Amino acid sequence: MPFASSSPIPKGMIDAFFAPGLGFLLGSLPSGYWLALARGVDIRKKGSGNIGATNVGRILGREWGYLIFALDAFKGWLAVWLAGEFLQAGDNWTVVTGMAAVAGHVFSPWLNFKGGKGVATSAGVLLGLAPVVLFWTAAIWGISFAVKKIVSVSSLAAAAAFPFLVMWLEPGRPGLLVAAWALAALVWYRHRDNLQRLIQGKENGFSKSKSSGKEKPRK
Repeated sequence: MPFASSSPIPKGMIDAFFAPGLGFLLGSLPSGYWLALARGVDIRKKGSGNIGATNVGRILGREWGYLIFALDAFKGWLAVWLAGEFLQAGDNWTVVTGMAAVAGHVFSPWLNFKGGKGVATSAGVLLGLAPVVLFWTAAIWGISFAVKKIVSVSSLAAAAAFPFLVMWLEPGRPGLLVAAWALAALVWYRHRDNLQRLIQGKENGFSKSKSSGKEKPRK
């Protein structure tokens, strides 16, 4: 039974406060930091210093990077699912809950309001809100990565395309469109250091290291 139909809490309060708060809490869980710490590594002091899947993959190995991407995406999807299906929050508040999950990941209170760049969590949110948009966004990411082999370029290209894909594929959801522009702007803002390195020609790409199985920076 959906929680909202049996809860003594007023429906408006669930939609406006409880659902987004739950989304922020789920998004704030720093899986990359905790996993690396369990393996004796403070990921914030290694590589780029980011807690996300890319840096974890570079430092601990590709399989750990894939795991962190999956975990970060899952918490975004779970926030949306709980808001939409369990709390029956409605489309716009479910979108807000998804945005709150991404904000929690980027500004995690567990890490003094610092966190990742929000790409994987945004993907999970999008999976819950608009799977077809996610498919095309992922396709753009994949094509860009196949050409450039630079994760930041792929993430920026996918983020830039995201709002236009929503306009094309989900034209009747203004709340989702506003969220798309906000999330795209947030991803670009969180990649500002990467943009600077790209301009300077110093951003690392990926190549495979046969000896270690880890991703190896490629100039």
